[in-house]
Amino acid sequence: MRTCLNQIYKLKLAWRRCLAGKKGVELGRDVRLGPGVDFNLGGGYRNTLKPAGNKGQIRIGDQGWIEKGAVLWAFNGSIKTGNNVFLGPYVTMYGHGGVEIGDQTLVSMHTTILSSNHTVPERGKEIRAQPDILLPTKIGRDCWIGANAVILGGVTIGPGCDSSRNDRAALFSVYFNGSTRPYAGITTLVSLLSSVSYSD
Repeated sequence: MRTCLNQIYKLKLAWRRCLAGKKGVELGRDVRLGPGVDFNLGGGYRNTLKPAGNKGQIRIGDQGWIEKGAVLWAFNGSIKTGNNVFLGPYVTMYGHGGVEIGDQTLVSMHTTILSSNHTVPERGKEIRAQPDILLPTKIGRDCWIGANAVILGGVTIGPGCDSSRNDRAALFSVYFNGSTRPYAGITTLVSLLSSVSYSD
């Protein structure tokens, strides 16, 4: 029975990888894809298959693991993850301005990672009619992004960091609730509850 279940799992995984490849996604070796992962190289929403002439790119490194319900839409930009990167259930990434994630990084469930912002025009003009502001987002090697984090466009997170909403996080630091100063004395990544506050 166990052998039969393993074979079914492998068939499902092979089918998911096949569908991702048809959409133009570049998958490394031994990538695991959960059910309902939504890849899109183009504009999202309607064109779920790669349209002709599309310049978007999604590249998943070797031994990547993307859990169920994750949404990776390049919007003609790019999403690139290094080797052995884990994306938890229902992670959402928009690659307008480019998203890069380093090797060995963990991104927990329901995290949102963006790489653009809306242009806010003068009064009398519609926001929706304005072009996007492209803001590349980079997450370093061996980081841990906590559950429900929101990382906005233009953020750079250095190697070995826990979740941060700062413009540029220092190496091997842990930040509380978007403080601009790292918590002193912590060099090991720890689990932080969102209710914990840090006072300057």
